[in-house]
Amino acid sequence: MLKAAQLLYLMLPAFAANMAPPFVKYWHGWNRPISERWLGSHKTIIGFSAGIVAAIVTTFVQSRIDWSGALISYADWPMLGAAMGLGAMSGDAMKSLFKRRLGIAPGASWIPADQLDYVMGALIGLWFWIRLDWQDGLLLFALSFAGHVIVNHMAFYLNIRDTRW
Repeated sequence: MLKAAQLLYLMLPAFAANMAPPFVKYWHGWNRPISERWLGSHKTIIGFSAGIVAAIVTTFVQSRIDWSGALISYADWPMLGAAMGLGAMSGDAMKSLFKRRLGIAPGASWIPADQLDYVMGALIGLWFWIRLDWQDGLLLFALSFAGHVIVNHMAFYLNIRDTRW
């Protein structure tokens, strides 16, 4: 149980990064798609940036909490947050690229890639700070998958997201 809590705490910046873009979709400023052809119209510059900022803010908060059960040091919180945010957003963008190439419509379900793309990207971003064993990775993927499904369904019913996935 402690290990699950430690892994979830470790991944909080990635979770925040993944949840940030839907909140800026209604921003009426400069919110252009990164590449409508390659990623679809819903992957925007502001959404990508908001994900990175959300991860950095989350690691800042973690650096102030100083939880003794944390798996890594948050002394280098700006770089850690930027790496996790960039990793999470890049993982999501790469998944969208593959979806478009396979002819899967934006918003259409693609299980389990939709639920784990940002986790894989964030873990790659974490590579310089920590290496998890395969059991930790498996537990993290299971927890992230279940949590992603629950949070996205809640966001759909609260009209924050257009789809359940």
